[in-house]
Amino acid sequence: MKTFFRYNWMVREEWYRWCEELSEEELLQTRTGGVGSILHTLFHIVDVEWSWIRLLQGKTDFEGSFDDYKSLNQVRKLDSEFRSEVGNFVNNWDDRMENQLFYDTLPDGKIVTDTWGEVIRHVIAHEIHHIGQLSIWAREVGKKPVSANFIGRGLISHSNK
Repeated sequence: MKTFFRYNWMVREEWYRWCEELSEEELLQTRTGGVGSILHTLFHIVDVEWSWIRLLQGKTDFEGSFDDYKSLNQVRKLDSEFRSEVGNFVNNWDDRMENQLFYDTLPDGKIVTDTWGEVIRHVIAHEIHHIGQLSIWAREVGKKPVSANFIGRGLISHSNK
């Protein structure tokens, strides 16, 4: 689980660097699918990750609006501010947390129950899903997308014994 967070953060940083080559207009252009634009999608990824981690810790959800973060530097700064809390939670994860129950009340009043393990895996899959959308949009603007390849990133150490 920790390795997949590191993977997502590594790929996200590569997307930020990729975005440096686009104009603000291209980053904010409304696109088909996702939450609307490349930059809004990156904001959404950061927002959802931090929000879920805060909820698991019994803290209030982040209520920030994309309207307050409409530049690449602002999204990166927000990500940097959130990363230490998210990283601390992820790095202190242990197997006992896996089956802890999380209760959530939906807008219609229905209460749903999930395990923390399910929530954490949802956060991981959520980012991977949106990175796929960014890859499609990259091709639409005529640029090569960031590689989503897990292999070759040195995320799991190995030795030749």
